[in-house]
Amino acid sequence: MAPMNTRRLSLFLAALLLAGGCSNATTGPGGGGGGPATDCTFRGPLADGADPWVVKQNGAYYLVQSRDNGIWVYRSQTLTGMVSNGVRVWAAPDTGWNRTNVWAPELHYLDGRWYIYYAAGRSGPPFTTQHAGVLESVGQDPQGAYTDRGMLHTADTGAADTWAIDLTVERVNGQLYAVWSGWEHDAATDRTPQMLYMARMSNPYTLQGGRVKLSAPVESWERGTELDLQEGPEFLQHAGQTFLVYSTRESWLREYRLGQLRLTPGADPMLPASWTKTGPVFAESGGVYGPGHASFTQSPDGTEDWIVYHAKVDTNPGWNRAIRLQEFTWNADGSPSFGTPVPVGQAQTKPAGECAAG
Repeated sequence: MAPMNTRRLSLFLAALLLAGGCSNATTGPGGGGGGPATDCTFRGPLADGADPWVVKQNGAYYLVQSRDNGIWVYRSQTLTGMVSNGVRVWAAPDTGWNRTNVWAPELHYLDGRWYIYYAAGRSGPPFTTQHAGVLESVGQDPQGAYTDRGMLHTADTGAADTWAIDLTVERVNGQLYAVWSGWEHDAATDRTPQMLYMARMSNPYTLQGGRVKLSAPVESWERGTELDLQEGPEFLQHAGQTFLVYSTRESWLREYRLGQLRLTPGADPMLPASWTKTGPVFAESGGVYGPGHASFTQSPDGTEDWIVYHAKVDTNPGWNRAIRLQEFTWNADGSPSFGTPVPVGQAQTKPAGECAAG
């Protein structure tokens, strides 16, 4: 994670509308190159933006994003044709721990309610007061009203709350867990090493017991030139296996990339030794710089797996990023095979089920 891109999400929606449908027009603001798209192709990047989180539920896709110091939920029938019906479901308060710097929200459906996990703080830069919070839907509509459930206690048992961002949740063998990017101790600078921490949850808005440091950026491909970090962890489950795919290296540099933790089947997820690290599993290629902070979903017909991620638009240090997506497959050992980023402007076949055959 990094300070959020200030460009409005309306640009994102406009570009996705251009990308959608079965037109013959070149798609996306970065489209072009190689001629117009065919009826069932699209070109990336789709639009400016960062930290994309997309979830599929009951035949629809929901995109959640932060902008204007609030959180918005958008609904789409397709991955490449976002419907411009965004709803602001929460606004940061004028006072309190979460009054500014709203980052990287995620939307999860748990126990009959929607939950939005996000990071926010009191001030910044420097961004030294970020913590994780959670919202709970009042009803079944992900674009409806939410109740603020407050800050999640992401510190060691009995300790004061510690800096935390990019919290995600998942059930493993029936137990709900949270994983996030955090600091070992609070600090006066945001250039502080970030590690991945894990905790059990007694319900979707309460962490149970203390945290465990699951992983640290100790491998050569994780070590940065300005900062060592791991952030943006996301669960990915397939064929009885559980993975954590995370971002590493500095988010403002072109070397930003994805690493992977693989859980030994049947092992305790709270034990660091239960996980095997591999990486990088997705990195710069073909003019796509700093790919990271991914989410995962399936095509409309459920036959394909897709990664949605952001990447830098150029090699300059900073957080000028764009939203991209592409299909991925699976290796013989059951691990995800993300391949390499599809080059800017290259036509891709739309997710299966978006266009009629023929």
